[in-house]
Amino acid sequence: MAKKATEKKPLAGNRRSHSLRATKHSQKPNLQVVNVNGKRVRISAREKRTLDKQAA
Repeated sequence: MAKKATEKKPLAGNRRSHSLRATKHSQKPNLQVVNVNGKRVRISAREKRTLDKQAA
């Protein structure tokens, strides 16, 4: 199992219908499993892009 290496959490909010009825909704972060220094970790896609940019 990959270790979670990011502090990102789901965003919470409401979905609004045409009648303005509110229902709870959450947006989960885009976590990817990657190998960093020989270890499998789960990081966000944005963090992965930053690591790839620094490596090049």
